[in-house]
Amino acid sequence: MPGDEIVVPKELREFMLEGAEETFLGKKNGANKQYRYGNLHIREYDDKFLVHTDKIDPRKDPLGHLVFDAPEVLVGLACAIFGGSQIGKSLINTNKSKKSSISSGLLSSIIAGYIGYTSTKKIKNYLE
Repeated sequence: MPGDEIVVPKELREFMLEGAEETFLGKKNGANKQYRYGNLHIREYDDKFLVHTDKIDPRKDPLGHLVFDAPEVLVGLACAIFGGSQIGKSLINTNKSKKSSISSGLLSSIIAGYIGYTSTKKIKNYLE
């Protein structure tokens, strides 16, 4: 099932699939390196490998991967864009300085994006 991770201790076996490619796609979660092999996402740590299966390979379908495997990223981005634009508009309408409006809009975008991301991540983890 996607989301379940298998732990492969390095002391048990030094493991890497032939043909696995090192990648920057995916959340590293503190890993030294990460690899992809088809739908497998492999994270390498000092003492272990963590392996899970994604529904969609992000190298072949990035948008599909975001929708099905990482919807929290899309929700976070949408919240950041919508939240920042709405607060930025309201600040401009209150005759604040342009510099103050931009920095307040940027800060509100970051906060709205973070709230959207973390909320969706918690819901996703609860449903898995």
